[in-house]
Amino acid sequence: MARRPLPRILSSGSAQLARSREMARTAADGATDVLHPLITITRGLRVLAAAGRQKWAGTPKERRGPALFLVAACGLVVALIPYGPLLALISVMAAAAWKGRDRTPARTGPDEAETERLRSLYEALVPYFSVPEDPSPLFSHGGEWEGAFDEYAFDGDGRLTRLRMKYPPYFTDGEPAARTRIEQLLHAKSGRGREYLFDWDEEGNQLVMTVLAALPTAIAAQRFVTVPGETVLGFTDDDAVQRTVPVLAGDETHDAPPVVWRTGPRSTEPHLLVAGQPGSGATTLLRSLALQALQHGDVLIVEGSGTGEFAFLSGRRGVLAVESSLSGALSSLEWAAHETERRLISANRARQSGHPTPDDVKCPLWIFVDRPGVFAQLAAAGGRPDPQEHLQIPLRHGRAAGVTVVVAEQLDGLEALGEAVRSHTRARVVLGPVTAARVEAVLGAPPHTTPTPEVPPGRGYARLGTGPVLRLQVPATPDPYDDATSEGHRRAVLELLPEALTSPAAERVPERVAAEG
Repeated sequence: MARRPLPRILSSGSAQLARSREMARTAADGATDVLHPLITITRGLRVLAAAGRQKWAGTPKERRGPALFLVAACGLVVALIPYGPLLALISVMAAAAWKGRDRTPARTGPDEAETERLRSLYEALVPYFSVPEDPSPLFSHGGEWEGAFDEYAFDGDGRLTRLRMKYPPYFTDGEPAARTRIEQLLHAKSGRGREYLFDWDEEGNQLVMTVLAALPTAIAAQRFVTVPGETVLGFTDDDAVQRTVPVLAGDETHDAPPVVWRTGPRSTEPHLLVAGQPGSGATTLLRSLALQALQHGDVLIVEGSGTGEFAFLSGRRGVLAVESSLSGALSSLEWAAHETERRLISANRARQSGHPTPDDVKCPLWIFVDRPGVFAQLAAAGGRPDPQEHLQIPLRHGRAAGVTVVVAEQLDGLEALGEAVRSHTRARVVLGPVTAARVEAVLGAPPHTTPTPEVPPGRGYARLGTGPVLRLQVPATPDPYDDATSEGHRRAVLELLPEALTSPAAERVPERVAAEG
C-alpha cells in the first residue's frame, strides 16, 4: 500500500515553527546586545553590594557607629555640593561597570606545551609500566596519556606542580628500588631544584606527585605557646602534624604547624642529636632551644667550635656556665655527671620516705654540647680523657633525673661521637643540603620528599623516635652580638634573654666543681 503524504498543514506548520524559533533566537541575541551595558552594571552592583556586606560583617561592633556617622557625613557633603548627587551616581555606575565586566573564561585543559610535556613524561614511563604479556597495556609507546594521567596542574612557567597517575597492578610498588626509579624519573622530567612529595596508594594503584611549597623562613625567635616539657624544634608542613601555634612572622600573626619535642620523665626520646653541614643552622637550633629551656630550667653550654656563638648567654640567670676550652668542658661535664647522680639519689630517697620530689630535682637541667668531636681530638692529642665520657650518666639516667642532653655535630664528624651519644639520642635533626641516603643514615628512615641541593639556613628534616620524617625549618635565632644580624632579629633574641646576674658568685657550677675537687 502506498504511503500517504502528510497533511499540508503539518508540513507548513513545522516550517513556520522553525522560522519562529529562529526569529526568537535572533531577537534574544539582539536584546542581549542592546541590554549588555545594563546587564554589566547590574552584575557590578551585585558585586559591590556583596563586598559592602562583607566589609560590614568584618567591622567590629564598637566601630560600626563611627563608620555609619562617617558615611552619613560624606553623603551630606555630596548632597550639598553642586552636581554632587549626579557625580556620585556616575561614579557608582562606573565602578559597577568595571566590577561587572566579563572575565576571561578559565582554561579547561592543557595548552600545546603542557600537552607535549605530559606526552613526553608518559613515553618515558612506558619501559617501567609495561610488559609484553599485557594484552591491553595502560602504558604503551604512542598510547593515550589521558588514560594514565587523570589529574595534573602546572605553574606559571609551565612546569608540573601536581600529577596523579595510574599504574598497572603488576608493578612492584612494594619494592623500594622500583619506587625510587619512578621517583627519580618524575623528578628529572618535572624539573629539578624543587622538593617533591610522592604518595603511593598501593591498594588503588595510584601515585600522586606534589611539589611542596617552601617552608616559611620569616619566623624568628619568640615565646611559643607550649607547656613545660615541650620545646619547639621548628615548623613543618600543614598536613604533617595535628597542631598549630600562633607565631609572629614580620608584622603579621598567624598559626603555624610546629615540630614539638617533648622531654621529661615520660618522654620516650629525652635527648637530641643535631647534625648538619657548616652554616646549615645547627648552632641556630641550639640557641633557639637554649632560650626556650631558660624559661623553666637551667642551662649548661659546652662549645667546641670556640667561635663564641653562645657568649651572649654568659652571666644570665639560669645559665650555669658557657665553656669553650677543654679544661672547662671536662670540669663542667664532670659536674653534670655528679649532678645527675645527686638528683637520682635525692629523688629515690624522697620516694622511699613518701615525700614529694625536691624542687631542685624537678627543675630541668639542659646540657648543650656543640661539636664534641673537637674536644675529642684535643683530648687525644694531650693525653686527657674525652669529655664525652662524662655524658654517659646524663644520657642513660637523665630522663629520671630531669636532665636533657642536646648534642650538635657536623656530618663529617659524626664518627667521632661516642657510643652513648649515638645510642641514647633518639630524637634527631639533620640540617642543610643533604642527600636522601645521608638523611636515612642519620635519622634511621628515608625522607618522603626529594631533598634539594640549595636550602636556606635552618632547613632540614626531623624525626622523633620511631615517628615519621618531617620537614623542618628552624626559627631564625642568630647571635645578637654578630654585626651581620638584622636589627629585628637582634631585638627578638634580646627580648628572650633572662636578666643578668648582679654578682659572679651566683654561678653555681664553679663552686660545686671546686667543692667536689
